Amino acid sequence: MDFSKITEQPSHYDHLEKMSVAELLQHINDEDALVAEAVRKALPQIEALVEAIEPRMKRGGRLFYVGAGTSGRLGVLDASELPPTFGVPDTWVIGIIAGGEHALRHAVEKAEDIVKKGWEDVQAYHPTTDDTVIGIAASGTTPYVIGAVSEARKNGLLTGCITSNPDTPLAEAAEYPIETIVGPEFVTGSSRMKSGTAQKMVLNMISTSLMIRLGRVKGNRMVKMQLTNAKLVDRGTRMLQDSLGLSYEEAQQRLLDAGSVDKALK
Repeated sequence: MDFSKITEQPSHYDHLEKMSVAELLQHINDEDALVAEAVRKALPQIEALVEAIEPRMKRGGRLFYVGAGTSGRLGVLDASELPPTFGVPDTWVIGIIAGGEHALRHAVEKAEDIVKKGWEDVQAYHPTTDDTVIGIAASGTTPYVIGAVSEARKNGLLTGCITSNPDTPLAEAAEYPIETIVGPEFVTGSSRMKSGTAQKMVLNMISTSLMIRLGRVKGNRMVKMQLTNAKLVDRGTRMLQDSLGLSYEEAQQRLLDAGSVDKALK
C-alpha cells in the first residue's frame, strides 16, 4: 500500500532478547497502558456504530464479525460468549474467520488474501439489509475483510470496521470506521499485542452495549444468562437472594424451577 502502516513500524524498544524478564514485563505493560487511551479517542466512532446497529437488531437483524488470524479469532470469541452471558441465540451475533473453523487453532495460509471469500462466507448466512457486518483488521488492508465489507455495503447492509491504522482501505470501505491508533507494537508487527487488546476492548463495548440496549440486562445484572454450570447457578441464586430476600436454598430452587433469573423475578 502507499501509506505507512503504524502497525508495521519498528518497536520503540530494541535488543529485546537481552532484557530481563522484569524489563520485558514492565515495557509490555507500559505499552499496554496506551491502549485504553487510544480506545477512548475512538469512543465517538464506536457510539455512532452502536446507535446505527441497535434499531436494526431490534428489527431482527444480525451482527457479523469478519476477520482473519487474531482479528478473526477475537470476533469469534466475542460472538461465542454472548449466548451464555446474555441468554441470546447464537444466531444474533456471528463470528466469521478466514479459513473457517480450522483457522481458530491453526494458521491457514493465504486464506486472508482471497478478496471474494469474505463476502461468500457472509452470504452462507443469507444476509438481509437489517444485518450488520463489522470487519476487523489491525492493518486495515486484509483483502478477505475488505471484500466482505465492500460487498456488504453494496448490498445494503450496515458496515463498520475496527483497525489500528488511520485512513486505510478498510476504513474507506466501511460506513462506520473505528480507528484505534495504538502505535508500534512491542515486538515489531505483532498485532496480536496492543492492536489485539484494542480490538477486544472495542468488541466488548459494542456487544455489551447492544445487549443492554436490547434488554438483556436488568440493573447491572445478567438476568438472562444461561445456567450452564455451577458457578452461574450460584451467581443467579445470589441475585435472587438480594432481590427477593430469600434464603439461599429457596432462591436456588426458585431459579432452577424458572430456568433463568429473569423468569424467577416475575
